[in-house]
Amino acid sequence: MIYLILSILSSTTIFVVFKILSKYNVNTLQVIVVNYVIAFITGIALYDETINLNIINADWFIEAIALGFMFIAIFNVLALTAQKNGLSVASVASKMSVIIPILFGIVIYNESTGLQKLIGIILALIAVLLTSIKPKSDVVLTKSIYLPIILFLGSGIIDTSVNHFAPDGNKALFLAIIFGIAGIIGIIILSYKSIIAKDHFKLKSIPFGIILGIVNYASMHYILKALRVDGFESSSVFTINNVAIVAISTLIGLFLFKEHISVKNWLGIILALVSIGLVTL
Repeated sequence: MIYLILSILSSTTIFVVFKILSKYNVNTLQVIVVNYVIAFITGIALYDETINLNIINADWFIEAIALGFMFIAIFNVLALTAQKNGLSVASVASKMSVIIPILFGIVIYNESTGLQKLIGIILALIAVLLTSIKPKSDVVLTKSIYLPIILFLGSGIIDTSVNHFAPDGNKALFLAIIFGIAGIIGIIILSYKSIIAKDHFKLKSIPFGIILGIVNYASMHYILKALRVDGFESSSVFTINNVAIVAISTLIGLFLFKEHISVKNWLGIILALVSIGLVTL
C-alpha cells in the first residue's frame, strides 16, 4: 500500500506544479521537455547495472521507444483538446481513460470481478466525472470531437502498456528510455519553435522542469511497484490510484489555490472515498 500512496502523492504533486506554471506564466512545453530529460537522468541514475548495446535486444526495448513517442504525442493532443474543446473535456477524457487498463486487467489477466469491486469501479468512474467537471467551463463537444477520443484512447493505452511491458528487473532503464525518447522529440520540437517561430527557451522553465521530472518519474516508478505487489490486482490499483489523485487534486485546488468547488465536485469526492473503500476491502 505504501507504493500506491507514494504514487498518488507524486501524481498529485504534478497537478500542483502545473497549477503553479499557469500562475507564473511559464511555458508549459518547455517545462515538459526539461521534465522528460530529468526523468531520463533519474532513471539512468537509479539503474545499478552497466548499460550496453545489448539492451536493444531486450524484449521491451521497441515497446519503450514506442511509448516514448506516445508520451509526447498524447501531451500535444491534451493541449489541443484543452484549446479546441475546453479544459473540462480534456480533463474528463484523460482521467476517464482509466477504464482501459481496468478492463484490460479483468479481461486479459482474468482478475476478480466480484459485485463489491464492480460497484466500487463504477462509483470511481462516476466520481472522476463529477470531480473533473468544473462550473462555467468552456465545453465544446461538437468541435474537433476526434481530439478527446484520441486523448481517451491514447492515455488508456499508455497506462496499460507501461504496466504490461515493464520488465520486473529493469524498470528504471525501461522508464529512462521512455522518458529519453520523449525528451529527444521534445528537444527537436523546441528547436524548431526557437528557429522558425522565434519562441526562445526561457531559463525559468528549468527549475520547474527539474521538480516535475523528479515527481513524474516517482509517480511512474511507484505505480509500477504497486502493480507488482502480491495480492494487488491491476484493476484495483488503477481504480484507487486514479480516483484518489482526482479527489486530492480537487481538494488542493480548493484549499491551496482557492478554486470554487461545486456540489457535483463535492459529491464526486464523497463517491471517490466510498469507491476506494469498496475496491480496497
